Amino acid sequence: MINNLKTGRILSIDAFRGITILVMIFVNSVAGVSGIPSWMQHAHGNEDRMTFVDVVFPAFLFIVGMSVPFAINSRLAKGDTFWQLQRHIAWRTLGLWVLGIFMVNAEKVNAAATGMSGAAWSLLFYISAILVWNVYKFKNAWLSWCFKGVGMIGLIILALIFRGGEDGTERLTPDWWGILGLIGWAYLYACIIYQVFKGVAGAIMLMIAVCIGYYILCKQPFMGEWSWLTSQAGHAAHTAIVLSGMLLTLFYFDEDLGLKGSKLVSRVTGYFALLLIAGMLLRPAYKLSKIQATPSWCLYSSAICVAIFSLLYFLIDVKQISKWTAFFRPAGSNPLLTYILPDIVFYGMLLAGISLPAVLGEGLPGIAWCAFFAVIMLFLVKGLNKLGIRLQL
Repeated sequence: MINNLKTGRILSIDAFRGITILVMIFVNSVAGVSGIPSWMQHAHGNEDRMTFVDVVFPAFLFIVGMSVPFAINSRLAKGDTFWQLQRHIAWRTLGLWVLGIFMVNAEKVNAAATGMSGAAWSLLFYISAILVWNVYKFKNAWLSWCFKGVGMIGLIILALIFRGGEDGTERLTPDWWGILGLIGWAYLYACIIYQVFKGVAGAIMLMIAVCIGYYILCKQPFMGEWSWLTSQAGHAAHTAIVLSGMLLTLFYFDEDLGLKGSKLVSRVTGYFALLLIAGMLLRPAYKLSKIQATPSWCLYSSAICVAIFSLLYFLIDVKQISKWTAFFRPAGSNPLLTYILPDIVFYGMLLAGISLPAVLGEGLPGIAWCAFFAVIMLFLVKGLNKLGIRLQL
């Protein structure tokens, strides 16, 4: 593993994460506004294009990849054994799967069959999730486990009573994994790859190509449409993005590679160009599509993330222009709470019968409101952090 990645946080990575979450809140909110331009909407699955909205999810994946080397090496530096590390990775993956599945099913609660409204069920889910994954600072560890236990029991009860669909017969199932669940799969595969190849940059680059190749193979007619192998094509594509972020971390922060100054610039520039060229070469056969997780979309998105992070690194870590990042710091260091907070507010308003004026759901006023709402969420997260609410998988 990489010895120089044991401790500390990289401010530019936290800023990148915080900015991504701010944009995510905005685009999720603006999706419900009518009369917005096409460049502020997701491209449709049958289109060969992408907008900045289609880069938000891969930016999350990319940042996960950038953080993996630091997380793994930090735990090893603290004395974790091999199996303790695997347990941590498994627990984090399970948490992402569970949260993803619950969030997907929250949208289809049958109130009559479940025994409560969808808003009430969803709020109870989020309260239970906070109890399970909050970072407690009690001197007595058993108090923390009491709160976590209550949250776990809450999740189990909510899963058992859930009924969905028009006829109320659907149970809590992963029709799809949700954004967090997809991140969980890619995180798991990336952690395995990082450990198997011991963080060697060349091997990580090779595995990016392998993941892209696997996706292409799965799309061949002879593979069969419903086999388990082809069902993993999307996970392979997402893993390629996570590995792309991981490789950028190695370029910037692996002292064994010794990339500094002009050597670092040339390596990162070459990496950026390689991602773009590979995406261009694959695009005729595989159109740009977030919905289909195509290789060209993965590679273009990764190239964009390389450019954005490099700019942030230059401003924050090289030029020391970092005071402005304080605004994003609570979200960057507490991404899970920031991610679920807008949903908590939405379901809380729904349960309370509060609705926004119609003018805020249309055109320019709606866009302005969504931008304001995103900023308010970041301030709210900062306040919750001060109250001791901070989630960690």
